[in-house]
This record gives sequence, structure tokens and C-alpha cells, in this order.
Amino acid sequence: MITIIDYGSGNIRAIANIYEKLNIPYMIAKHPDDVIGAKKIFLPGVGAFDETISKLDEIGFRSVLDKEVLENKVPILGICVGMQILAETSEEGALKGLGYIKGHVKKFDVTKLKGKPKLPHLGWNSIEIKRKTPLFENIDPYKGFYFLHTYCFECSIDNDILSTTHYGYSFSSAINHNNIFGFQFHPEKSHSNGVNLLHNFAKL
Repeated sequence: MITIIDYGSGNIRAIANIYEKLNIPYMIAKHPDDVIGAKKIFLPGVGAFDETISKLDEIGFRSVLDKEVLENKVPILGICVGMQILAETSEEGALKGLGYIKGHVKKFDVTKLKGKPKLPHLGWNSIEIKRKTPLFENIDPYKGFYFLHTYCFECSIDNDILSTTHYGYSFSSAINHNNIFGFQFHPEKSHSNGVNLLHNFAKL
């Protein structure tokens, strides 16, 4: 069972549709009590950092996520802004993130964008796998994934980086620490690679 957190941020229906096609049970958690006893937690996210973390706090999800993820070690996967709020802080806002993975979210440094690519980083891009993970089984790193973002996660611990992607310079496109996973790209928009990744998460 995949528990998808619904806090008003993220393309939840697209994610749910993929799990329906894969015949993998899921539920959409609209209340913190829905997360208690979860086996896998999916944290979507579309929008700004402070807005997203505020919605999470207002509904009361943070405390139950802390218990399930940090104490009970339930696997959690955050995508896009859902990945960024796993950080301690973000240049995009003033609020504290969940702090599940040590690091900070920073805006792309335009002075380092060789060839002056435009922001946001939009469209398909390949990934370079830095560390093996079951989530990358049957994934084509050259085909890559679909991205849409202006900020990226800078890990404090290099070993927490699962993959990097090049856009002017290399940034962390996938991160992991213990049972906590984050992906900057959108698997729900990434065709077969995205479907395989969501399937792999369900099998953890």
C-alpha cells in the first residue's frame, strides 16, 4: 500500500493513475491519522518551498511524518518540491524544512550556467547514477526524466547523492539517506522511466 500525502500540493491524480495501471494498492491521505501505520509514503510537491511546508504544517502532517519516517523507518519518497522540503532550509523561503536529509536548497547559480541556459530547468535530461539503489532498477539513465525547477538540493553529505544531472553544471537530481528518498524530477511525467521508478518504490 502506497500512502500519498494530500496537502494541496502536487499532481496526485497523475501519480495515482500510474499505481492504478500497475495494480498497486494506494490511498490518498487527507488527514494525519491516515498516515499512521503506513508502509510506504509518497510526498508530492508542486510550488514554492514556504507555501508547501506551510500547508504540511497547517494540516498537521509534520508530527505524524516525523514519527513514521524517523522512528518507525517507513520509506518515504519526495518528488520536486516534495524532495526540497526534506532539506533543512531553502533560499526560496524563510521556513525550516523537514530536515530529514542534511542539506540546503539553493537557486541555480546563473554565473555558473555555461552557455547561459534558461531558468527554470525545463524538459528532459539524463541522470548520472552515483550510487546503486533498487529504485533505479530497469531505469535508462541516458533517457532520463522530466524536470521543471529553479532550485536544487545541495547535500551536506556526498554519500546521500544517488544521481546528478547536468544543466550548466552538475546538481543533485536524486538523494537518499536510509529510508528517505528524494527526486528532483517528475516521475509521473517521465514515461517508462517514471513508471518503473514508481513501481520500484512500491517493491521496497
